[in-house]
Amino acid sequence: MPSSVILQPGREKSLLRRHPWIFSRAIEKTIGRTNRGDTVDVFSHDGEWLGRGAWSPESQIQVRIWTFDQNETIDNGFFQRRIATAQNSREELIARHGLTGYRLIAAESDGLPGITIDRYADVLVCQLLSAGAEKHRSKIVWALTKQFPDCAIYERSDVAVRKKEGLELVTQVLHGEVPDEVIIEENGVKILVNVKQGHKTGFYLDQRDNRDIAAKYAKGRNVLNCFCYTGTFGSYALKNDAKSVTNLDVSDLALETAKRNVEINGLDTSKSEFLNLDVFQALRDFKKEQKHFDEIILDPPKFVDSKGSLNRACRGYKDINMLAMQIMRPGGILCTFSCSGLLSFDLFQKVVADAALDAGRTVQIIERLGQAADHPVSTNYPEGFYLKGLVCKVL
Repeated sequence: MPSSVILQPGREKSLLRRHPWIFSRAIEKTIGRTNRGDTVDVFSHDGEWLGRGAWSPESQIQVRIWTFDQNETIDNGFFQRRIATAQNSREELIARHGLTGYRLIAAESDGLPGITIDRYADVLVCQLLSAGAEKHRSKIVWALTKQFPDCAIYERSDVAVRKKEGLELVTQVLHGEVPDEVIIEENGVKILVNVKQGHKTGFYLDQRDNRDIAAKYAKGRNVLNCFCYTGTFGSYALKNDAKSVTNLDVSDLALETAKRNVEINGLDTSKSEFLNLDVFQALRDFKKEQKHFDEIILDPPKFVDSKGSLNRACRGYKDINMLAMQIMRPGGILCTFSCSGLLSFDLFQKVVADAALDAGRTVQIIERLGQAADHPVSTNYPEGFYLKGLVCKVL
């Protein structure tokens, strides 16, 4: 029988709304032996059974709920059912966009807290970021091999958030033979993914729809692709007949992969530049040089990792957006993004508005963007929404 967690009086409301997190301050006591990752039953102060989750004593989020069904046990079949449900829910999307790369499991939004799984062709890349996920690694691998018998499985649990759970950073082969690099396809564009050394699980699948949207404005334009990583916004733009694409990043490996992505899609490399430059400094230099562009894409890394860093992050977002607006030709398009979950959409829009004011430009928001559909946001877990974007016309 699982050990028990008893909540403080009145702290059951979020669980009754099926939110999957219980913070340490909401817990009155535990009953029975509780080790890291163990399954615990959660009860209200009045003795009502509320859910069954994973215990994490080192984290502020001390319980992550696996299930709200008292009859459901956390066994091999539990993970197999969750994974099968997630795959089935994505089948239409996969067929519609011709995807060979997609997010299979989006953690809490797919009912598997602390677990992210991306599929890149015949390689599944897992991030196990919670104590419960760590505890059940073997069950997760078993379920994946049953659902996808022809896929290799690689773990990229090399994310700092694991330290908050008292866990070490881990990368390892979990099943089969894992190549360093695979090729996926989305919307007719081929993309090289380095599953062992690339960012996150290897690639940013969440920007798929936004790459397509940004590309529709690129025809005949000089495009600046900032924080380009492996250049997929640029490849999309070239495919849609951009006049030129300038890709900026501080990683030679990413830039080399960006160039290869242009080549494997049969696009004109003479229309592309691949520059190892700091984006903040490059934008300032372009302003001094009076170098201008018709479309600018700003897809920076996450600037906000805690509430304490929010003000500093807003200054960073404002700075790059202001500089981008100042080097934009009249009538140009700015596609600007934030992947910081702690930065609300309203605040992000305000930052962009303040940047327009300081840049002395009239700016119109013409599209509001979010994460791709294989990164769903469960209604009981609004924190699952993190990627936000604006398409702006700079007059």
